[in-house]
Amino acid sequence: MEQQTTETERADEHRDTMDIDPELSNESRRQRDGTGNIGAFGKRTGSSDLRFFEGILPVIDGDVLSDHSIEEQFSTALDNLESALADNRSLTFGDVMKLEIQLTDPSAAEAVDHVYASRFDDVELPPRTVVGVCSLPGGADVQLDVIAAEE
Repeated sequence: MEQQTTETERADEHRDTMDIDPELSNESRRQRDGTGNIGAFGKRTGSSDLRFFEGILPVIDGDVLSDHSIEEQFSTALDNLESALADNRSLTFGDVMKLEIQLTDPSAAEAVDHVYASRFDDVELPPRTVVGVCSLPGGADVQLDVIAAEE
């Protein structure tokens, strides 16, 4: 008589045969540890003219400004973006190709719009997406993901 294999046994057999590269695990751990455990964001570089910035938070001296207004938080996140751009081959807001704004309160989009328009006042406004999220690292109300290009 043929013995039937349960779903749990099949999963255990599959897990035993999986080859997990320990270097990837260590790299992921270093990324988590390197951000003060408030997010796990990787950085990738290469020969492309595109630059990707993920998880830009309203942080000053390692502290997330979670108790400040959305305008202050967004402005601080933009300050941090501006600094990251300058540190990365002297890019500016004019080099931003796409901006994703993640908000814990999507009704704050109008307040964010005013800061956005004032900060990008001397360049063409880059395309942007505003996304509502349940929570952000460190209790922040806003986070940015950005694509910039060296042209």
